[in-house]
Amino acid sequence: MKITTVSLNPAVDQTVSVDRFQPNTVNRGNNLHFESGGKGVNVATFLADFLRPWNIQVIVTGFLGRENAGIFENRFAQKRIEDRFIRIPGRTRTSVKIVDEVNQQTTDINMPGLTPSAEAVDLILLTLQNLAKECDWFVLTGSLPPGLPVDFYAQITLMLHAHGCQVILDTSGPALKEGLAAHPAIIKPNLFELGELTGRNLTDIPAIIHASQDLLSSVTNMVVVSLGKQGAVFCTQGTTILAVPPEIIVKSTVGAGDAMVAGLLCGLIQKLDLAGCARLATAFSLALVTSSLRGLPENERLEDLADQVKLVEIRT
Repeated sequence: MKITTVSLNPAVDQTVSVDRFQPNTVNRGNNLHFESGGKGVNVATFLADFLRPWNIQVIVTGFLGRENAGIFENRFAQKRIEDRFIRIPGRTRTSVKIVDEVNQQTTDINMPGLTPSAEAVDLILLTLQNLAKECDWFVLTGSLPPGLPVDFYAQITLMLHAHGCQVILDTSGPALKEGLAAHPAIIKPNLFELGELTGRNLTDIPAIIHASQDLLSSVTNMVVVSLGKQGAVFCTQGTTILAVPPEIIVKSTVGAGDAMVAGLLCGLIQKLDLAGCARLATAFSLALVTSSLRGLPENERLEDLADQVKLVEIRT
């Protein structure tokens, strides 16, 4: 089996640790580090960590700025991820993450990214078409770079479906709304993104479930809604599960949603039922937010976290 994650607008994450961060004043940082990032790169990293014993190849593609591709290439080599990124002129954007462990808050400052040429767009479509002949799953993640139409994920999804591939879509705004027209198998919005998508004020769990079920009836097979400290809702036709995490100390939320996507896909690959997928996906996310490292711990730690997740099946 092979899995491809697609990052059309990746980023180098500049993470600054600041206790009790305050805007409009001088803050003193504790540490600073740079790391290859972007949602698809993160998902691929977590998949590679967990699936290595399974002999499942993880592939990454999208657009990378040629001038600072090295930080990504080092990650891919370390994790044994197959690199099919298209190099384009310039530097991949830098996104700033301000992590306040004391207040358990993370502030993101995301830049727009590079604009791919028409030739680069044609090349990524050709690359995806070739990958569709050998991959079972595709994870389409993150924002679209400048210059691409808002229905680009929808175009890709339709092309992948023609080859019998399964698609997880994790994006937001117009790209998500347009992407749903192509009926991806799974979407994973957060609470804000689901509210924006459905035009509803989602103030409680029943409202979240109702909005998710409306999407199930028309455009997708599974909706996973990440709710931060409240956990996540996993919704399919006929079954809805609320996964409630234990009380934890949050070190950083960077990559938590991407870890959830990776955990969900790992559960599906293992043919777990919805409850098993929900438990594993939540454990992946917990592993990220309780650690300062961008990667998964040993399986024993994941199993311990999974055992602490409370599952509530909700009849509808």
